[in-house]
Amino acid sequence: MENLVLSSLKDDYVRAISAKEPKWLASIREKSFSYYQNLLDEVSPLYNKYSGVNMLKPEHVHLSADHKAKEPFAELKHRVDEIKSGVAALQVGNSLHSVYLPSELNNKGLIIESINDALKNHEELIKKLFTNNIDPTEDKFLALECSVFNSGIFVYVPKGLELDIPITIINVLADDGVSSVAKNIFFADVNSKASIIQELYSPDTNGNTQQVYFELLETYLANNAELEMITLQAMGNESVHFSNRKAFLERDARIKWYLGAFGTNLSRYKVDSVLRGEGASAEHIEIIFGNKNQAFDVTANTIHVGPNSKGRVLAKSVLKDTAKSVFKGMIRIGKNAKGSESYLAGHAILLDKGAKSDSIPGLEIETNEVKATHSASVAQLDEEQMFYLMSRGYSKEGARKVIIDGFLEPLARRMSPRVRAWVNYLIDSKWQGKPLVLKPDEVMREMIEVEEANPADTDIFERHYKYR
Repeated sequence: MENLVLSSLKDDYVRAISAKEPKWLASIREKSFSYYQNLLDEVSPLYNKYSGVNMLKPEHVHLSADHKAKEPFAELKHRVDEIKSGVAALQVGNSLHSVYLPSELNNKGLIIESINDALKNHEELIKKLFTNNIDPTEDKFLALECSVFNSGIFVYVPKGLELDIPITIINVLADDGVSSVAKNIFFADVNSKASIIQELYSPDTNGNTQQVYFELLETYLANNAELEMITLQAMGNESVHFSNRKAFLERDARIKWYLGAFGTNLSRYKVDSVLRGEGASAEHIEIIFGNKNQAFDVTANTIHVGPNSKGRVLAKSVLKDTAKSVFKGMIRIGKNAKGSESYLAGHAILLDKGAKSDSIPGLEIETNEVKATHSASVAQLDEEQMFYLMSRGYSKEGARKVIIDGFLEPLARRMSPRVRAWVNYLIDSKWQGKPLVLKPDEVMREMIEVEEANPADTDIFERHYKYR
């Protein structure tokens, strides 16, 4: 099938990619595509004037149902070699290039495979997840991802398995400008524990196309399961990332979302944590660093369904030049969610007059005996702090960097030492104008040594009156 641009997608494209799939999936694709055709870019009128979706140029986005990519671009060679000794997967374009899974974990039931293989090998489970949890009418691009996904990864962590090493998933867009639409499903079964690190990269394009990674990421946590989901987005400055992320948690399940967003021209994230079971908890941490004309559009919803559930959302943005961000958050506590606790905070620092940030937190509470708080702030750099640091010998740029490090440090402290080092490495690389690629160089080794000497913090500002 020839490549098509997003603006010219029609029903026959959907029928072509579902021709060899089960009828129930073909039906889902067709219904979802009809929603995509009819929904507005922003379903909620409250957010219309803040949306950066108009930066997406559908006439320049190329899709292919049967595109086969080759190797990742050369700058990633060292990173790919590094992950081969652990548990990892490499996705290049629409193809699952390779999976590194030790035989002992394979024998224990850990599964890492393409979404197409999962449809063949675990059809009943995948069908149940596809049909019972996702509502494509929520968002235009969620409907797109449900209808024309052409790639994705399925991870299953079996009952009782506690992984002591992370699963690393490196996702690289193809080097010929073709975009990808992915449906990723991660399932943590009863009493299991795992950490998944997702790294997103894209090569430089020739400027004639707008390369996009459309992603629907679904996570399912059974009773007492624990999942740490870390995303480091280091895509090229001309690329676009649209991601709908959903977590469904049963009794006493726990998820930690960590997102570090540094690359792309436009990033749009919608993260929903649905706390279905009693005692379920979700923590959602975001660090955004934008410069030039980058735009970040983030929505974070914590939905309390079961009683005694807990939610924490904290996003921090640092914006230079004419970069902009919008943070839209909502806490929803349902009628049966008594005893729940939740808070939501979005804060931003603007380094230049052309930068802009908006925060729109909200609460919807339908029961009593709960605790819920939200806060938001947008501010320029403190001139007194700048003056103090420069009087102690820092340059203006050095003083700005110290203040930003202090602003982001409480969030980074929530992560493991190695991930903190990776986040700091990407921030430093971007600050200095270097490529956004994790490299095992001397700077990285020194950062890891420093972070490993400092234990992680287990408290997100609860002691501070502003965040109670």
